[in-house]
Amino acid sequence: MDRRKFTKFALSGLAFSFLTDSVGKAALPVAPEPANRPPVPATPSAAPIFSRKPYALLLDEAKAALDQHARDFTLRDRIAIADFNAPSKEFRFHIVDLIGGQANSYLVSHGRGSDPGHSGWLQSFSNEPNSLASSSGAYKTLTVYDGQHGRSMRLAGLDPQNNNAEMRAIVIHGADYVSEDHVAAWGKCGRSEGCFALARHMVPQVLGMLGPGRMVYANKITGMVEA
Repeated sequence: MDRRKFTKFALSGLAFSFLTDSVGKAALPVAPEPANRPPVPATPSAAPIFSRKPYALLLDEAKAALDQHARDFTLRDRIAIADFNAPSKEFRFHIVDLIGGQANSYLVSHGRGSDPGHSGWLQSFSNEPNSLASSSGAYKTLTVYDGQHGRSMRLAGLDPQNNNAEMRAIVIHGADYVSEDHVAAWGKCGRSEGCFALARHMVPQVLGMLGPGRMVYANKITGMVEA
């Protein structure tokens, strides 16, 4: 076979292969799309949203307290937890959205009576007047007011271990000794007199997210001593 015949034969064979391939693909049956195709359901998470958070056990405890004090709370969409297992240099005050599954975290102080050596770690709780200590348990947020620390929020203690909160004037307020700059300089936040002191610039956001009628829960689950 000469070169001209070979080339003609090769080209015709190549064209035939393209033809058969395209015909074969066109011949394959295609399933019609349904007119009203149902949406594909979202795959549920294999674990609860907050199960891997360091405050997961405390959050479970807080949700149980929310159920225990159900008559005190008509607002159950968000709660705040103060995780005193963590040192004061960490963002350990968490406002948790129980519906949307998100959380915002902030610095928060503990009372000087709870940490006499100013280690940065809460050592003990107390409900006693003049103890200057933090108290554990469930609180209900009350009214917002302007006081000596600026915009602040009153709290009512709902448990035997914090039921002196109103008498002790335990509130949420801002303080200069709670800030990222303070932590950078000193390695910890300063101490309050038992209040939940936050960075001043975060107070409007926190009070706006909580509002009156929601729960704040504080505890340290392990190694706790009650005074």
